[in-house]
Amino acid sequence: MPQLSKGGKWVFGWVIIGEKGEIRIPHDACLEYGFEDGMRVGFTNGSRRSGGFAMGNAHALLNSKIQTRLIAYGIIEKDQMVILPKELGAKPLENYLAVRGSGLALGFIQQGPIFEIAQEYQGIEMFTP
Repeated sequence: MPQLSKGGKWVFGWVIIGEKGEIRIPHDACLEYGFEDGMRVGFTNGSRRSGGFAMGNAHALLNSKIQTRLIAYGIIEKDQMVILPKELGAKPLENYLAVRGSGLALGFIQQGPIFEIAQEYQGIEMFTP
């Protein structure tokens, strides 16, 4: 898991949205955030600066300060796959950069400085459905 710049965010890899709106969660992210097959997850919108969305354990998010930002839910399916809710506005074949977010939620960003640095960085793993 590379850190793209000194003091910058750690990234898990590029995540590509599949034809049915599905993504594969990077394995290291599953370990760090405790994601397991069958787990209910909640989604929030990403920041204005980075765009995208964040995903975390629904139970943990409902008991946190960000519970008011929850916009949708999903289930982690077999092989660390999740079908993204339509509320996120994600489209097939879009690229997101999976980044270490808060301790509660994994970030999937679509723009901003970190995203731009990652586009030039060699060796970031790619996760496809």
